[in-house]
Amino acid sequence: MKILVWDLPTRAFHWLFALSFLAAYLSSEDDWLTYHVTFGYSVLGLVAFRLLWGFAGTRYARFASFAYAPARALAYLRSLVERRPQQHLGHNPAGSWAIYLLLTLGALTATLGFLTLNGPQSWKWMKDVHQVMGNVTLGLAGLHVAGVIAGSLAHKENLARSMVDGYKEGAPEQGIRGSVWVVGAVLLALVAGFWTAAWRGDLPAVTDPAAKYAARHAHHKHEHEH
Repeated sequence: MKILVWDLPTRAFHWLFALSFLAAYLSSEDDWLTYHVTFGYSVLGLVAFRLLWGFAGTRYARFASFAYAPARALAYLRSLVERRPQQHLGHNPAGSWAIYLLLTLGALTATLGFLTLNGPQSWKWMKDVHQVMGNVTLGLAGLHVAGVIAGSLAHKENLARSMVDGYKEGAPEQGIRGSVWVVGAVLLALVAGFWTAAWRGDLPAVTDPAAKYAARHAHHKHEHEH
């Protein structure tokens, strides 16, 4: 039967994180720097929320529910290759490591972006590291998507859809009691409010550093051309 596995905060985080990172990656040009910074800050804030929810969330959102050793992840991948997939109602071992790495890389990439934007001009190398980390994170995200597709085919279930509606097949006693929709709604409202305020120019902490960096970069580019 269908049971509730993923609470709303976990689902909201998942899609907001994916959207924020992809939008930040696609808006990395100077002309889109304000958007890039807005989405980069969103990634950092969402990671902070997920770290808290990993301890305060419902059963399958907690880190304790998917604290697998690397050997377990390799064993799970082997079971997929051998067409004898291990069953996991929450995050599987391989997926759990993808989550840990995406959270880590997302936080590092956003932090490096912040330092690039606000640090001294002598830290030009920071931008290169930031870009490399962004590419690595994108590559890992691609592997994660491929893993979700492979897992969906192996288990004959739509794993992406379960992260939309929260439901999977399982025994009644395995499901969580509630979706914690209030926390999820607050998270969605905060992110939407942050985006709206940033785009309206109501957040100088976002718009001012972006504008100053773009102007400084344009000045150096002009000097180089002449």
